[in-house]
Amino acid sequence: MKRSRKRSEIRNLGAVLLFVLPALIPLFIFWIYPILRSVWLSFTDWDFMTPDYNFIWFKNYTSLLKDSRFYEALWNTLVFTAGTLFPTIIGGLGLALLLRRNFKGSGVFKFVLFSPWITPTVAISIVWTWIFREDGGLANQVLGLFGLPALKWISSSDTAMLSVIIVTVWKSLGYAMIFYLSALEKVPEELYEASALDGAKPWRQFLDMTLPGISPTTFFLMIITMVNSLQAYDQIQILTQGGPSGSTRTLLYMYYQLGFQEFKMGQATATAVIMIIITVILSLAQFTASKKWVHY
Repeated sequence: MKRSRKRSEIRNLGAVLLFVLPALIPLFIFWIYPILRSVWLSFTDWDFMTPDYNFIWFKNYTSLLKDSRFYEALWNTLVFTAGTLFPTIIGGLGLALLLRRNFKGSGVFKFVLFSPWITPTVAISIVWTWIFREDGGLANQVLGLFGLPALKWISSSDTAMLSVIIVTVWKSLGYAMIFYLSALEKVPEELYEASALDGAKPWRQFLDMTLPGISPTTFFLMIITMVNSLQAYDQIQILTQGGPSGSTRTLLYMYYQLGFQEFKMGQATATAVIMIIITVILSLAQFTASKKWVHY
């Protein structure tokens, strides 16, 4: 009896592996193997140009920890992530609340707001370079209408990071809005009707019913937005090239500069490994915090 049960379990396991294997193969080839390869390269002095390399173990990591550019890039990464995360979540929810009722022309507004997300980041960034022009740019023209002085948007270290954040948030708002529109539809209307009968005001309904009801979507968007911010490259390359004076150099852009401009692929992959560790830590922190406020 026990043998037949074990054989049945083995057959079931084999069947499961047979169905899972097609998904595991590309996962291993395009995700697990590149990560392991990067970790391995981070312990070498490979220069990306020659086939020769030496194992130098943790020297790349110690060199990064002694490089002031690394700490500057780390700080810029955290600022950029926070600067894009919260406005995207709050703005996307605000737009969804405004457009949740189907009124005449609401579909057009939804399409217009979502279109930046499906537009290539390179194309969007090129357009925004014209908007941020110091002489005659649309951004400074708008400031002039309110009597405000013109800004050196992408050519000043004081405003360059803000400019990149504005472009990134503008692109991501429609994406967050679409998810929130779907989440708001799933909150039962009966809850609002019952609370209205009890005399609950709209702001209390929002805090006690809407926010808890859409908390899984908020958690999902926080993870996705955070990862996208950590991986941001196109808009930085087009708008500022990591400048001025490194003010918009993030860890990913530093990886690009180390690997493909300075040909220090060992240090570049060490930077990538550190980025993976940071992403895992932030994700785990969000998963831990979500247990207290996400209502599935």
